[in-house]
Amino acid sequence: MPDTSRLNFASDNAAPVLPEIMEALARANSGPARAYGNDPLTMKVEAKLKEIFECDLKAFPVATGTSANVLGLSVLTPPFGVVYCHRLAHIEEDECGAPEFYTGGAKLALMEGEMGKLSAGALRTKIRHAGQGVPHHAQPAAISITQASECGTLYRADEISAIGEVAKEFGLSLHMDGARFANAVASLNAAPAEITWKAGVDVLSFGATKNGAMAVEAVVFFDLEKAREFEFRRKRGAHLFSKMRYLSAQLDAYLANDLWLTTARKANAAAARLAEGINKIEGASLLYRPEANILFARLSQEVIARLAKTDIVYYPPSEAQPDVMRLVTSWDTREADVDLMLDVMTGKV
Repeated sequence: MPDTSRLNFASDNAAPVLPEIMEALARANSGPARAYGNDPLTMKVEAKLKEIFECDLKAFPVATGTSANVLGLSVLTPPFGVVYCHRLAHIEEDECGAPEFYTGGAKLALMEGEMGKLSAGALRTKIRHAGQGVPHHAQPAAISITQASECGTLYRADEISAIGEVAKEFGLSLHMDGARFANAVASLNAAPAEITWKAGVDVLSFGATKNGAMAVEAVVFFDLEKAREFEFRRKRGAHLFSKMRYLSAQLDAYLANDLWLTTARKANAAAARLAEGINKIEGASLLYRPEANILFARLSQEVIARLAKTDIVYYPPSEAQPDVMRLVTSWDTREADVDLMLDVMTGKV
């Protein structure tokens, strides 16, 4: 059996930090710099994001995706508010009640949706019957969508625009969890503006950690009025870093020369290669059309047993779906890694 110890298809969080980002951190670690985000690097990052999104905006570096999501939502949602999201959304499944905590008690209204995505029609129906304006009911406040979704699928610009219209119709804000936003942009080959503010998005959690950064995300406000409160929310939530330059240095390198898109394309290409190979395995199938760097594969117990005998890292199938495996690629996944994974699955090694 060949050495499979470096193979990790559990999470893109497992990938190492990009060399360009490590070098940027070393460069930033020279001499003094103004604290709390008043340094030149932080200002440069915001200016670069304005170029990328083709608009005026406010950008706030934070250290985790959870903080980006929940602090952003805390500005959009009062304690008596409701955030509408897919039942598989990260804010529901993997943030330990942080959205409810940071909003002061707002509710998450969980919705179904094909391929991990919300639909404008279902949202309109749900919100129309939510008792808006009635003091006995929690009040609709925001919609949160995930790009790429937890199923590895993508919202097209027209789908986001339709949801944005629903938000506008009922006076709600639209939040986008963009932990894998780079993978979405790279796959759709879309201008970032077209799938964010031009489609009605008010706040974006702009991810970097899953795509090669050490520990940084940016909360991007396209609605500048809402950004005023965020400065205080971020401080109160313990994410106003005194040495902000080390967060911003990561983003500066990440955005330079479209590195963020180059790395996302690598991860997407690895997932596409893996998907192609899985489709050739007898009895195997994919639950969703692969669009980013996440796959859900239905595998035979024979294939699952082969993988269990190796030291390949992956999340095993759940009791609810004993034949379905979630597989994630990263910027660091090599073609040889994918091919070895497929060789193990098919019993070639």
